[in-house]
Amino acid sequence: MINTVVARRYANAMFSLGKKDGDAALNARGECLAAIGSMLTANPALGLALKSPVIGVDEKKALLEKLLGKLKADKVLRNFCLLLADKERLAFLGEIAACYGKLLDEAKGVVRGECVTAVKLSADKQSKLKETLQKKAGADIELTFAVDKDILGGMVLKMGDRVLDASLRAQLGILRETFKRGE
Repeated sequence: MINTVVARRYANAMFSLGKKDGDAALNARGECLAAIGSMLTANPALGLALKSPVIGVDEKKALLEKLLGKLKADKVLRNFCLLLADKERLAFLGEIAACYGKLLDEAKGVVRGECVTAVKLSADKQSKLKETLQKKAGADIELTFAVDKDILGGMVLKMGDRVLDASLRAQLGILRETFKRGE
């Protein structure tokens, strides 16, 4: 819980700076932070190095400089990440990136979601589903698709804090509970 509060505060501060600098800076910093978040997820050793109390702040700053140089981060984002190193808050960098991404999505009016089906949907079906959801939601939707054979059929749609479980597994579970109650 505390991690989320700290991450949200730093993300809000970075987002406020981005608003003052304009949409281009806001988006560029969002892309850099998203790339950093992806790197931390893909390479746990990097996250451990940034969190480690054994590794000195100067070494962490050098690592960040190389990383940010490759990402072509602007001076504000570089200073922000170096400040995190000075304050020993690099452990929160992945969460800060995620919080910043959510703030950026809210500002753009984008809703992110995930659609899980039992079989892989064709590109045509994916685009039709996305278009239908955009019309119903009245907002831009970024939808990722995944396959889970355990749902047997149908789909599970997660958008924000809402979940629509229209899977065959869920329907069979409801039917099983109905039989148990004797209805």
